[in-house]
Amino acid sequence: MDKQRISNLLKTLGPGILFASTCIGVSHLVQSTRAGAAFGFALVPFVIAANVFKYPFFEFGSRYANATGESIIDGYKRLGKWMLWSYFLLTIGSMFFVSAAVGAVTSGFMQNLFGLTEYGMTVTIVLFLGCAVILMLGKYGILDSLVKVIGAVLLLSTMLAFVLALIQGPEAKVVAQEVEIWSDSTIPFIIALMGWMPTAVDLSAWNSLWTVERMEQTGYKPTLKETLLDFNFGYIVSAVLSLCFLTLGAYMLYGTGDKLPEGTAPFASAVIGMFTNFIGQWSYIIIAAASFSIMFGTAIAVFDGYGRSLSRTWALLKSEKVGKEVQSSSSIYSWGVAIVVLGSFGIVFFLSKNLKDLVDIATTLSFIIAPLIAIVNYKLVTGSLVPRSYHPKKGLKYLSWLGIIFLTGFALYYLWLLVTT
Repeated sequence: MDKQRISNLLKTLGPGILFASTCIGVSHLVQSTRAGAAFGFALVPFVIAANVFKYPFFEFGSRYANATGESIIDGYKRLGKWMLWSYFLLTIGSMFFVSAAVGAVTSGFMQNLFGLTEYGMTVTIVLFLGCAVILMLGKYGILDSLVKVIGAVLLLSTMLAFVLALIQGPEAKVVAQEVEIWSDSTIPFIIALMGWMPTAVDLSAWNSLWTVERMEQTGYKPTLKETLLDFNFGYIVSAVLSLCFLTLGAYMLYGTGDKLPEGTAPFASAVIGMFTNFIGQWSYIIIAAASFSIMFGTAIAVFDGYGRSLSRTWALLKSEKVGKEVQSSSSIYSWGVAIVVLGSFGIVFFLSKNLKDLVDIATTLSFIIAPLIAIVNYKLVTGSLVPRSYHPKKGLKYLSWLGIIFLTGFALYYLWLLVTT
């Protein structure tokens, strides 16, 4: 690879890594670990299925941004203002729960790292304010640089713990009783697990926003191949780590009779304990710092994503135009971040004592609205708004159809369970 190609690739890298950071947060540290601890490896097919069948719709966010130079939110308006309003209302309806879940988990890891468990709500306030200040001052540049460093640390430590876990073997050598998967009590957790595996489908708009921002930041317009290379790298890393965390949960807790705590700080301590159990106590501070750092990066990415999407959506709703002619307002972005931070803190304040319920509400909401976003994203990248040379290949189209069936089927099944039970 020549110097020019390396230079171009470095200018492109960022959005995919940022996406991976967003995924690794709650869906991996919390949901994948819980899945392994409660069910062993029984839910691996669901984790793999969610990663595979959701892939096209996240990829389409990056593809659309590269092909058109605008975010996929602009594409929603090009389909009709009804879709833009739908996206806006869906965002408003879910963003506080999603951000609260991420913020609560991050606060738990922060309390664990610095020994501040008795100052729980105060730590959460400081954390949320810190995220808001960083975004309002530094925005994308700080976010992009921060995530690359801390993501690498957690990736290496997770892979090391995973390999050592395979060598050491599970804590419970024999499991006396298998857990029933297809039951009314288990299906809601499976829906929640897949809801954020690797993350919520409606967050695919963030891929396009970050891709556009990266192009503006570097002044370089990457090829479609370069953009997708960046995205695919982040997506593959995220998918592999989801299985690593599930394995750690299964090897450490499944069949032992022990359960993961409900509170945020005790949960964080339990997760870090899994790592140190396999790597050694000497690694505690490294794992604790890396876990908090990746969650901190996730929290910042989530607040940024919602602030950015609210800003762009509002700008498009106010204007009769669309595309590059419509400028997003930095003041609206700041207000958007502030609103998300305040609303999320309100949710945390009332539900912080039960991390499981908070996360399950957020992830289930994301799964229920996923089919609509999936269908619209597919329509955009296969329609006339995107040049034919940028359209997905047949194989990806077929996978998209299967993904839409998968998402719609499970969403309808879950709604049916709510009505009949």
